[in-house]
Amino acid sequence: MTARALAAWLGKRALGAVLTIVLASVLIYGALRLVPGDPVLALTAGRRLTPDQIEAVRHRYGLDQGFVRGYLSWAGDALRLDLGTSLNYQTGVSTLISGRLGVSGLLIAYSAVLAVLFGSVVALVSAVRGGLADRAATVLASVTTATPPFVAAIVLLSVFSVGLGWFPATGAGTGLADRLWHLTLPAVAMATATFGVLARVGNAAFAEELRREHVEVARSRGVGGAAVVRRHVVRNALAPLLTVIGLLVAGLFVATAIVETAFGLDGVGSLLVSSVSRRDFPVVQGVGLVAVVLFVAVNTLTDLALPFIDPRVTVGGLGR
Repeated sequence: MTARALAAWLGKRALGAVLTIVLASVLIYGALRLVPGDPVLALTAGRRLTPDQIEAVRHRYGLDQGFVRGYLSWAGDALRLDLGTSLNYQTGVSTLISGRLGVSGLLIAYSAVLAVLFGSVVALVSAVRGGLADRAATVLASVTTATPPFVAAIVLLSVFSVGLGWFPATGAGTGLADRLWHLTLPAVAMATATFGVLARVGNAAFAEELRREHVEVARSRGVGGAAVVRRHVVRNALAPLLTVIGLLVAGLFVATAIVETAFGLDGVGSLLVSSVSRRDFPVVQGVGLVAVVLFVAVNTLTDLALPFIDPRVTVGGLGR
């Protein structure tokens, strides 16, 4: 394909990502104005204020402006990485989030590696062997898919922290090795449902490729089983798997709110939960915007990678 066609395709994907973020940011900004009653009461948790103080709050959060003007002002500050000031911490929301992204980012990466690694292996083994292995994998995937993160967290804490004492129950640790040790149970709790979905989707993708004609032809020509699986099955099943992986990994950010709270981790997820309970709207809006940007970025990168991983995927309706 030509460089012009590739540039046009990349431009369309980038435009779609930007429009998604803009639409989501409008909804996030508008959430404060949709609060029942006076938004000032929500921002101040119902505390009695003088008229001057009320006017100051309205001006500070753009409530004295129209919706469009207020949104443009808020969005302009967000583009400069200024997400406002926390009502409870009295510090910049951007500073609060950036200080906790390390823990949340490592937790998401850890859980994603566990889910993708074990989910793909179980899917491949069950599809290749079939029979009892396939049935056992189906049961395991169904159980884990139906297990919410908070249930997995309770079980893991009860068994491996309280019962056996193998892992710490709370805290994120210090240093990379100690932090990974502290984050093992939270990562497993987050990866449980993701593992189940990947195992089921991967099993279906691998099984479909195993039934294709070119696989049978390769086997009839004496190509070894491992080579057939590596060259013709795994490679051709990567596209649907990668799409699902992108969606699930991006969605792990949401699970951090539950898991971090359960394990006492000082991350972005626990910050969101505490901010919601305290009605700290600037922090809630900031975390929501960051979550949307990360979700869109991961899925856009996944979409961009597909044509380069699977030659059957076309770019802009043209072959590679």
